[in-house]
Amino acid sequence: MAYVNTTRVANNGLADRVATLVKSVKDGLQRRRIYSQTVRELNALTARELADLGIHRSSIARIAMEAAYGK
Repeated sequence: MAYVNTTRVANNGLADRVATLVKSVKDGLQRRRIYSQTVRELNALTARELADLGIHRSSIARIAMEAAYGK
């Protein structure tokens, strides 16, 4: 009876690490764009429009952070 053992070694070469870094940077830039766009759009609203939405102007940064990065 033969016994076979297969061992796989995770080989994260330089190309894999660079690809992961590039993906991470792209994700970060995309989240930053979402944050900036949300802040810009909410700041464009009048005080009355914000009140209608139940948002205080001091909460805009927090709301944008949640929109971009989650809770």
